[in-house]
Order: sequence, then C-alpha cells, then structure tokens
Amino acid sequence: MKDTLVVNELIGDRVRRHRTARGWTLDELAERSGVSRRMVITIEHGEGNPSIATLLRLSDALGVGLPVLVDVDQARTTTVTRDGDAPVLWRGARGGRAVLVAGTHPPDVVELWDWSMQPGEEHRSEAHSAGTQELLLVRDGAVDLHVGERVERLAVGDSAAFPGDVAHGYAAPADGDGCRFTLTVFQPGVGAGVAS
Repeated sequence: MKDTLVVNELIGDRVRRHRTARGWTLDELAERSGVSRRMVITIEHGEGNPSIATLLRLSDALGVGLPVLVDVDQARTTTVTRDGDAPVLWRGARGGRAVLVAGTHPPDVVELWDWSMQPGEEHRSEAHSAGTQELLLVRDGAVDLHVGERVERLAVGDSAAFPGDVAHGYAAPADGDGCRFTLTVFQPGVGAGVAS
C-alpha cells in the first residue's frame, strides 16, 4: 500500500496541474467544486486527509474523474495494480478501509473499489454526478446498503445495482463480524460540462 503522505502529495500535484492547465485560480476551483479555498490549498500542498467526497467534488469540477487524480501512471493502455499498491482513500475508525484498485479515464469513468469494514463502521456518501450508477457485491459478512431512505441488508454473494446520484452509504452491522465487498462506480460524461 502506498504511503498516505506520498498519495496525498501525488493527488495535490494533480489537482494543481489540472487547475492551472484550465487557467483557474484557487477561488475558481473552490467555487466550481464547492470545496473551501482553504481545503483546496491544503490538498494542493499534499497535506491533510481529504475525504472521498471532497476528492470527487474536485475531480468532477476539473472534469477528470477520481481515477485520474489518484492513478500513478496514466499513460499505459494496460494498467496492472499489484496487491498493496492501490491508494487507500477511506479508513474506518476500527480498521476498515476503501481501496481504489482500478479506474478508467474520462469521459465515461469506471472505478473499481475493494471495501472492508469492521463491525459498526459505516461510510456515507453524498450524491455523485447525475447518471452515476453503482454495483456492489458482498464477498464476506453482511452489508447494510443505504440508498436514499431505503436500507437493504445484503449477505455473502448478494449484489445490488443502485443510483449513485442520490445520497447513499454502506455499513457493517454492529452485531456482525465485519464485511468485505467489491464496488464498481460508473460516472458517465465526466467533464462534459466543464468549461476551461
């Protein structure tokens, strides 16, 4: 697994490069993304620990998709990520984690995630860009899937397809043994409405 500091520095560099390539000021990126100017500065300096939601807001505003901000090498046609080399973009209070193991580039961005959660951990996500769809497959334990006001308990081998453009979340039941699931996120047309 890449060191968090190195990953944050790479992300910060990519945010800065994409922002300056568009001729945007820090204030413009902050306004377009809904992320505070102070947080944009912190991220560009490779500091702090930005949430997945913050990184998604920035990548959507920049029109590049999350994989572009966190991928180490974008030039290859076949990208292999070795076990332990993918960035951990969420850490639960009890040891859970979300790893972005693979992703494609705009305009139609697909992300492949490996999630593990300890009992009682949860992650809530705000709505992603319009048209986003998610697919989830439970590999271990049970997952409480929250989509809008609806909650579904999924067991090993269960899967779900749901809209990612509404508030949603994932949780490991407190009375269980934790969980592990694979998540695929499809964001069509990323960057289509971004003006430089």
